Amino acid sequence: MLDTKFKIAVLIDGDNAQAKLIKEIIEEVSKYGKVTIRRIYGDWTTTQMKSWKEIINQYSISPKQMFTYTTGKNATDSSLIIDAMDILHSKSVEGFCIVSSDSDFTGLAKRIREEGLFVMGIGRKNTPIAFVNSCEVFTFSENLLLEAEINNEDVVVETAKSTDKQGNKATTATPSSKKYPPLDISIIDKAFEISTKEEDEAYISTIGLSLRKIDPSFDSRTYGFRTLTQLFEHLEKYEVLKNVVNGLNHPLVKLK
Repeated sequence: MLDTKFKIAVLIDGDNAQAKLIKEIIEEVSKYGKVTIRRIYGDWTTTQMKSWKEIINQYSISPKQMFTYTTGKNATDSSLIIDAMDILHSKSVEGFCIVSSDSDFTGLAKRIREEGLFVMGIGRKNTPIAFVNSCEVFTFSENLLLEAEINNEDVVVETAKSTDKQGNKATTATPSSKKYPPLDISIIDKAFEISTKEEDEAYISTIGLSLRKIDPSFDSRTYGFRTLTQLFEHLEKYEVLKNVVNGLNHPLVKLK
């Protein structure tokens, strides 16, 4: 559930983000809190920023002009980082979202986490792993594009067995569509193990948090499933249990 008191600043690298995804970006960040600061950085005198000019007012995004004075120097990155530090020290938000695929923001993400604040990133799948792992949550922009196309009724999970380094059989689950990568079930097993209670059950929401701790970029949409619940429903070794509390379903997972 959205915590409306949890304030998040969204800082967009205009040179390194897609304007057509701004609606999905705002919706994704809003899953974690209230977006109070919205800023985008770039040289607005260039044609590259034209696509942003048409939508920034619609989404209440404040543009920040950064002139490029020297070839090879990224003024946008430096300005975004300086602005982020000013916001950080003002203590006006509890979290940040950095929208970029640039590794230059790795240090910024680490610094924000050191202060105990939430930090997420949104960028392409080719984002350097150092930046991805510096965030608590990292969402690939490709997943935002694919979300509307996912139809789980047509997805069939096939299992394949292999052997891990210890000689144990490992199972991978793969949606039938060729556009999705295979899912190594071992990361699911590990998250389930650290999330279970004495009753050998775990809330799917708790497993989701554990998965993000193991891999900040883990996202069920990467594998063709809109939600983590739907992913678990397609795994043969797990069972999803309905758990209604005060009219809301908080599903549980257990081994079959």
